[in-house]
Amino acid sequence: MKTKPTANGRIIAIGDIHGHALALRALTRAIQPSPDDVIVTLGDYVNRGPDSKGVIACLIELRDSCKLVPILGNHDEMLLDARNDRYAYDRFVMSGGKGTVDSYGNQKLDGIPASHWRFLETCVDYYETAHSLFTHANFCSYTPLQHQLSSVLRWTGIDEMEICDHRSGKVAIVGHAAANEIRDHGTCVCIDTGCGFGGVLTAYEPATKTIWQVTEDGEVVVRNERQSDQSDQ
Repeated sequence: MKTKPTANGRIIAIGDIHGHALALRALTRAIQPSPDDVIVTLGDYVNRGPDSKGVIACLIELRDSCKLVPILGNHDEMLLDARNDRYAYDRFVMSGGKGTVDSYGNQKLDGIPASHWRFLETCVDYYETAHSLFTHANFCSYTPLQHQLSSVLRWTGIDEMEICDHRSGKVAIVGHAAANEIRDHGTCVCIDTGCGFGGVLTAYEPATKTIWQVTEDGEVVVRNERQSDQSDQ
């Protein structure tokens, strides 16, 4: 998916959410998105946390207040694969999916409503603007985005490949590889800050390097602060 940015709104990325609906709702309140804003969620909406159902419900609601671009994560892909494959279902549950199933109140996947399946089915592989590109996990530096392998886009963390500039010259915003802090490598910024592993959920505006962060329980720890300001403290 290649889409032009809006003329007046902000473009803000949100890192891996992993079933933490309280964190997502607190983060969106801190951001206060407007109808002109583009919110790019980098995937991994489900698994590990207690309320994957609430996360997807919140994202569906978010479409009413901004332009939402949901990218498919590897855990979301596993959930889609688990619908019709017993072995894929077992892999999904072993990868943190039990909490996802429990959040829908059913021992299998029958409790997931059609609207939530449709949301997952309409998630995109990537998003691109005039200055930035967004994927769940990574990218191949010499391959156009429309020809990237799904194994790279969703499954290969930035710690598993040498970080190189993309051929487009654009800054890449990615998640998937959890760490205690944002990792800014210049032309690649990873904003998975460990939500689902006891860390925080991060939102990041590439144009200004503004960040917002909340705990898994929804406590705001960083509100509307430039990344450069943090590094000076």
